[in-house]
Amino acid sequence: MAKGRFTIFPSRIGGVEAVEAASGHSFDRHTHEQFGIGLIHQGAQKSLSGRGMVEAGAGDMITVNPGEVHDGMPIGDAGRSWRMLYFDPIVIADAMEDISQSRTRAAEFTAPVFRDARISRHFQALFGVVTTTKACDRTEMLGEECLLSLLANAMRAHDGQGPAEPVPAAIARAQRLIDDDPAAAIALADLAEVADLSRFQVVRGFAKSFGLTPHAYLVQRRIDLVRGLIARGMPLAEAAAEGGFADQSHMTRIFARKYGLSPGAYAQSFH
Repeated sequence: MAKGRFTIFPSRIGGVEAVEAASGHSFDRHTHEQFGIGLIHQGAQKSLSGRGMVEAGAGDMITVNPGEVHDGMPIGDAGRSWRMLYFDPIVIADAMEDISQSRTRAAEFTAPVFRDARISRHFQALFGVVTTTKACDRTEMLGEECLLSLLANAMRAHDGQGPAEPVPAAIARAQRLIDDDPAAAIALADLAEVADLSRFQVVRGFAKSFGLTPHAYLVQRRIDLVRGLIARGMPLAEAAAEGGFADQSHMTRIFARKYGLSPGAYAQSFH
């Protein structure tokens, strides 16, 4: 299969991003700042998830939580095609508060791969509303109905396997040093100093807590930063500089490995 096709649709619902793709690309380990749920239409893939390695084929639903490390590679030579909906955390929190009748705003997709015809129908309905080009008076209400129906079923139908272990306080301090300014020049020694740990302990702690080394975590946070800048219309060279990358080429290589499309293609989807 060729490099593939990625389409990011203009969205009718704020805080929701719709993507359709067909690709034989193998994605590097990466994270998203959003919740994601999708449907495989053709082919199959295997991927790392918050529950270990999983496989998904045509008809399977796939999910990812914010900050959850995952990758993805096709099974076989035909590649795979899929649709995804990504939700800003505030959209999920507001919906869960409504669904739970104000008992909680917390949410988590607990099954990285599952098959459920009813949830698939809810997903397809919401995807259709999000991507419709026909504006009408009922679009907003219909979108809210589809969103609530999808999340109520997708997050309730699959029991969790217990809460994740909390990030140790020392590692959390090092994490905040990166999160507060991902573009800053940060050395492993800086992380070790703020955590009051050895450099090796920081490396081991990041790998255990986040599934990424400190350097990989830093690069991911820089990519998160430039994605936001590009989405807001900043020129690519400026976004690369603001994101702490050596140059635009460096940013482009990493962006494409993680997401399967270039920063330029990503930028064009917003115009």
